[in-house]
Parts: sequence; structure tokens; C-alpha cells
Amino acid sequence: MSTGPNRILDEFAKLMTDAAGAAQGMRREVETAFRGQAERILNSMDIVQREEFEAMRDMAIKAREENAKLLARIEALETKLSGSDNAAGKAGSASRSPAKK
Repeated sequence: MSTGPNRILDEFAKLMTDAAGAAQGMRREVETAFRGQAERILNSMDIVQREEFEAMRDMAIKAREENAKLLARIEALETKLSGSDNAAGKAGSASRSPAKK
């Protein structure tokens, strides 16, 4: 065992080490409590989490792209139908002859 001033310094160093450990433990405890409280507040405010927002944004982008493709298909089909209606209308009117009385 050490005696004299060395013993006092050793005891003081031990005390400071214990105090630092206790302070770290308190810090972790306060952080945990703060995070829990902040999470409860955010949940009560109906705020969306970042992951949910990103997922919904990706779904919206995909839906817009699909809508654009479907719109192009509809326009192509309408063009095709209007083209075949015009051709059928011309062919039908040419085969009809005016009725004579």
C-alpha cells in the first residue's frame, strides 16, 4: 500500500474516475429520457417518419410514370379507332346508292 501524498493522489484519481463514470451513466439516462419524450411528442403531432415519406414519394413517382404510359396507350387506341371509323364510314357511304322512287 502506498502512503503519504501518493495515496491521497491515488484516492483522488479513483474518485474522479468514479465521478466520470457516474456522469456518463447520467448522460445516457437523460438522452434516453429525452428521446422517449421527443418521440411521444412527434407521434402525437402525426408527423410522418422519413422512411414512410420516402416510400410514399417513390410510390407516387411510380404511379405518375404508369399514368403517363397508360395515357399514351389510350391516345394511341383512340387514334386507331378514329382512323378505322373514318375508313369504315367512307367505305359504307360509297357502297350505298341513293334510292330512286
